[in-house]
Amino acid sequence: MKRLFILPLLSLLFLSSACCSKKECETSKNSENMCENKVSSEDLAGIGKALDLYVNAAVEGTSQVARPAFVEGATITHVENDSIVCLPIQALFDYYDQTGKHPASYEISDCNVAGDVAMVRIESKFGDAEFSDIFTLAKEGNDWKIVSKIFTVKE
Repeated sequence: MKRLFILPLLSLLFLSSACCSKKECETSKNSENMCENKVSSEDLAGIGKALDLYVNAAVEGTSQVARPAFVEGATITHVENDSIVCLPIQALFDYYDQTGKHPASYEISDCNVAGDVAMVRIESKFGDAEFSDIFTLAKEGNDWKIVSKIFTVKE
């Protein structure tokens, strides 16, 4: 799998073309229907920056890359054996540090921004594992930060 990196200028061009966009520089056919509100290119670029840090941490194999994308006290949640498991984000950071470098990519499939908060769903791939992830983000100053991540493994 190829590594996906987007230059800031390129991401602004593609992100501003639609409310939601695919990370691989393709505009979603249903992008206008996926988002009920218009999201500024500045907000989309900021959200994309946080998501890039999240994914690039896996590519680089270190949690240090992802840490700036998350607020202190962020959580990661999933369902395991019919029980909800909610952990501090340190669990994700430990995963990055323990698994080392591996290919990772994502596509934004849904995005909704209301003022200084956002909810974003992505489809991601880390190594051979595929996930559906939902993030809540909040804008702190000029930066979008991930507050929570909930995911399910695709089968």
